[in-house]
Amino acid sequence: MGIASVRAFFAQRGVDPHITELDVSTATVALAAQAHGVEPGRIAKTLAFRMHDGRVFLLVARGDARVDNTKFKAAFGKGKMLGAHEVEALTGHPVGGVCPFGLATPLPVYLDRSLQDFAEVLPAAGSVNSALRISPALMAELTGGEWVDACQ
Repeated sequence: MGIASVRAFFAQRGVDPHITELDVSTATVALAAQAHGVEPGRIAKTLAFRMHDGRVFLLVARGDARVDNTKFKAAFGKGKMLGAHEVEALTGHPVGGVCPFGLATPLPVYLDRSLQDFAEVLPAAGSVNSALRISPALMAELTGGEWVDACQ
């Protein structure tokens, strides 16, 4: 899966974003921000959660946002982040390259309102050294994502 599935995801939708592949790791928000020359907030991080009722979903937020437990519980209920192996098995992307595009398993996508602070953000593109530039609105449209307020 990985970057190839991300490319296929966009091709199926008639969208051709420029996917940047670098020679350095962009697996963390700090590394990605430095490598792409942007502030950490512009990095769109994708987190995976499993709720107590078994639901699994992705939450995409600005890179410098933190999940707010009170807001998260109000939006989703009780749950916890998934471990690295489970994330990769479900998404097809390694941790550090997880994005809401080209998923191995169809998962609901939620986008934190924090992303709306920017006209353009940089989510990973299926590998630990890739990213693409996209507007939060287009990301929501292409993924069927729902806007939530779960971060501070």
